[in-house]
Amino acid sequence: INFPFFGDSGPAGGGRICAIKSRSEDEESLGVKDVKRTAAQAFGSGVPKRRSSSRSIKRKKFDDELVESSLVKSSSRVKGPPVIEPVRCSGSEPSSSEKKKVTKSGTSLTPPLTMVINPAPITKRVKKSKQPLHITKDLGRWKPTDDLLLINAVLQTTDLTSVHLGVKFSCRFTLREIKERWYALLYDPVISKLAWQAMRQLHPEAIAAIQSKALFSQAEEALLAKIGSTSQPKLDVFQELLSKQPGVFHPSRTPKSLLVHWQLLKQYYLLDDQSVQPLPKGDQVLNFSDAEQMVDDVKLKESRDEVLEHELMISDRHQKREIRQLEQELPRWQVLVDSITGMSMPDFDNQTLAALRGRMVRYLMRSREITLGRATKDKQIDVDLSLEGPAWKISRKQGIIKLKNNGDFFIANEGRRPIYIDGRPVLSGNKWKLNNNSVVEIAGLRFVFLINLELISLIKAEAAKMTQQ
Repeated sequence: INFPFFGDSGPAGGGRICAIKSRSEDEESLGVKDVKRTAAQAFGSGVPKRRSSSRSIKRKKFDDELVESSLVKSSSRVKGPPVIEPVRCSGSEPSSSEKKKVTKSGTSLTPPLTMVINPAPITKRVKKSKQPLHITKDLGRWKPTDDLLLINAVLQTTDLTSVHLGVKFSCRFTLREIKERWYALLYDPVISKLAWQAMRQLHPEAIAAIQSKALFSQAEEALLAKIGSTSQPKLDVFQELLSKQPGVFHPSRTPKSLLVHWQLLKQYYLLDDQSVQPLPKGDQVLNFSDAEQMVDDVKLKESRDEVLEHELMISDRHQKREIRQLEQELPRWQVLVDSITGMSMPDFDNQTLAALRGRMVRYLMRSREITLGRATKDKQIDVDLSLEGPAWKISRKQGIIKLKNNGDFFIANEGRRPIYIDGRPVLSGNKWKLNNNSVVEIAGLRFVFLINLELISLIKAEAAKMTQQ
């Protein structure tokens, strides 16, 4: 929409026309016809009439147009007298006659046909906070629970020093801060009103928990101190005390809380029938902290005693030597024990080639080849090792003991786990020669392999004769 502008008031003044584009749909719909009529009356016959439609054409706005339209919209919301400024084309400067008129008339300017209303400053919309800064400064530290604790404690003890020592707030407050807060709650109407509103919003359970932590007054402790220290009161006694003295005790007191506080009074000798023991005089130690202060750190550092260390080293060597000797003598003592019990040299008959003796069972070998393992329902073997002890780690066919023609015994490992012969492992698929009194260990079970030397010597003699023939 083209808005005409002219410097002089008459149509013959030859005013300049400046096209200012407004993007507000409200202005397009309301002021199009009025502007055209006033422009036609102002110019008269000197300006040709332009045909234009009253329909508003919607199109996308550019960035600069968005800024101008936002200023126009915001001006309609501002209350108060509008500020009127003339609109000129960019790049055009006022003439010398116009400058003279402006200087002569001062602030009185001829109102142009088209005017733009500038918005009022935004600072008028900002609402200033009614409360000063020093009032809301400490509201963050003092919570509603702290205020309620402070009020209950002061009502119970009427002593701010006792409140500072006995009440545990949400954060650490000094005695001066507690006094300032209490005086503010009493005499500052703004802070007291804010604190009262915050405390009213607390949950009833939170209020009950805070009231249960209220300090004991002197009257309450005086009634509790009358109960004897030698007696062992139960909850019924404190319940009766609560029922008899309802005005003395705090409403949140329970028999259990009274019992706990009475035990504390008894522990610190504060009951009526108790007397505080006088402090000992002299250098007598009172407690561990006093003793710790009296200890001299220099005396605790003992000097190194080389003679004592040398003696300890010699005694350690003697003990290790004795242990080694006992370990070496163990087999000899075992032979002596077997000879006394009669198990070292068993009575072999003419059919027993060897024997595998364990702690519980003795297996006799009466054939040239026997199998060792764990017997099951489906498979039977010659030597069932499960009779000796736990054999769940032993394979069903763990090994084979075989006698050769030259009189030598060999054991072959057929299981998964190794077999130890005199401490040497025999892995799966390998074999090892067995001698008389060889120790056979299979999955933690130990056996001693004993050979019938007389029968084996006869077998060797017959084998030699056969080879000679």
